[in-house]
Amino acid sequence: MRGSRMGRGRQKAKHTKIARDLKYFSPETNYNALEAEIGSHSTEAHAGWSEEDFAEKDSHR
Repeated sequence: MRGSRMGRGRQKAKHTKIARDLKYFSPETNYNALEAEIGSHSTEAHAGWSEEDFAEKDSHR
């Protein structure tokens, strides 16, 4: 158990190293495929909704 516990300084250093590796050494991202995937999901999610679903409802009356 003693080996698995890490101090805050060491933990922060480890997270900083991981973040740096992800930022500078990650494989090239295919932004066109990502945009197509995100775009297709957002239109599917709102396909069954109407304008009334987004309108503010006045609860005071």
